[in-house]
Amino acid sequence: MMRSRNLMESINYALRGIVQALQSQRNMKIHFLTSVLVLILATVLNVSRIELIALFLVVAMVITAELFNTSIEAVVNLVTEDYHPLAAVAKNVAAGAVLVAAVISVFVGYLVFIDELAALDQAVIRSSFPPRYLVPMALAAIAATIIAIKAAAGHDEYLRGGMPSGHTAIAFGMATAIWFTTTGFTTILWFLIAALVGHSRVESRIHSLWEVVAGAMIGVVVTAVFFQLWQGGWG
Repeated sequence: MMRSRNLMESINYALRGIVQALQSQRNMKIHFLTSVLVLILATVLNVSRIELIALFLVVAMVITAELFNTSIEAVVNLVTEDYHPLAAVAKNVAAGAVLVAAVISVFVGYLVFIDELAALDQAVIRSSFPPRYLVPMALAAIAATIIAIKAAAGHDEYLRGGMPSGHTAIAFGMATAIWFTTTGFTTILWFLIAALVGHSRVESRIHSLWEVVAGAMIGVVVTAVFFQLWQGGWG
């Protein structure tokens, strides 16, 4: 039985569980891809703050339900691989919970997007969407990208070491968000802080220089994509 010695180790085990579900469950891949597309669409269509909160909640609800479903299936399979009525009940009920969450998320998405999609024109893509709402979305996308790359490379420590540097990616993502929303010395200061974060990862020998550079590029590019969508496109 694995026991975590500290908070960071506990988080790493949790991230490992999410990655294992992504690697083994087709539906989990679909849920994650759909969640990313929904958040991008929310950025483009300029949903309100309340609508954005509703989308975050239903996305979290669906993914959480799928994680519980995966864990229940694993426990049932550990107990018995033969057919048993109670085992079937456990799996069916868990799958039912995912279905309920998915159906509710579809209804919420419909209510959020239907008016904007029905009248889709240049007026829909407007710049009044508060940029502060984009920051958590961009940071979540950066974190998901880092975890996906490390999982694909077979790296089990998602918070320490490996290609690319997640800490550097988050730091440069925040600096890029500030660059899009402010001007002057503040932007320079934040990029200097982000560079110091990257330098500390190399200095402590947690990451190589190339891992830090890759993390910085991911942070900048992902954040820039979100803000370019917010501004109405690349041209």
